[in-house]
Amino acid sequence: MSYADDEVRWDVVTAFVRLGLARGEKVIVLPCPEVPEEEVLARIDFPSRSTALARERGQLVLSSMRTVIRPDTEFTAARQMGRLRAETERATAEGYAGLRAFIDMGWVAALGTDTAVVAHRETHADALFTGRPYTEICAYDRRRFTPAMVAAMESAHPRVLLERLGSLWAVCGQPDDALRFVGEADSANEEGFRRSLEIALARTAAARRLAVDLTRLHFLSVGCATALLTLVRGATGHDLVEVRCAQAQHRLLRRLGADEVPQLAARELIRPW
Repeated sequence: MSYADDEVRWDVVTAFVRLGLARGEKVIVLPCPEVPEEEVLARIDFPSRSTALARERGQLVLSSMRTVIRPDTEFTAARQMGRLRAETERATAEGYAGLRAFIDMGWVAALGTDTAVVAHRETHADALFTGRPYTEICAYDRRRFTPAMVAAMESAHPRVLLERLGSLWAVCGQPDDALRFVGEADSANEEGFRRSLEIALARTAAARRLAVDLTRLHFLSVGCATALLTLVRGATGHDLVEVRCAQAQHRLLRRLGADEVPQLAARELIRPW
């Protein structure tokens, strides 16, 4: 994930911690070194001391990259990943369902680590997860890292989190040049939803075909669904607009008249999660 707002950072780490505790996992939080431990605890405990018991029994641990790589003083990917593998094994041996770690990448500047070393670790970390119940979020503060570094890390990770709950993200490109929507297509995001469709239709006019993937949406409003049908109906330059959707989305589109739009083909798929 990346953020440029401290509230976003705390929203994500709090949700990540609480979900892990609820699932019976051990949770390690490596906050930005500049943030006092008291503030970290106040944030994840809000509105009450909800994580106090988990800390007392060792299920929730606050740590740092210096502690993870100890006794080394300089960061190496091998040392860090070896320690995280060992911590995962320890967590399962202690009876936890697995291990999850939230790592704020503020440690990079604190340890004076070359970002190229970090980038190599991020793109060669598959062994941490293969065959192990391990989950990790790497959080990049966009005020500290260059846009190029953040973009590279978004490409390197298998998942990129939405910055805020309730937001909508439109992605175009490989592997099949489809327009993919992620998040919530509700009334608050209807203008962005419509605009993304208009741009995608214009971009694919020469090919006369467009694929629109709705399967990563948590919510599709009637307004956004209607906008989709209206724009496709008016896209006279397209021979086919394939709409990939989940069962409930497919049902909604049909009720709104999808079968009456000649160039629209709705294809029901299983959600990718």
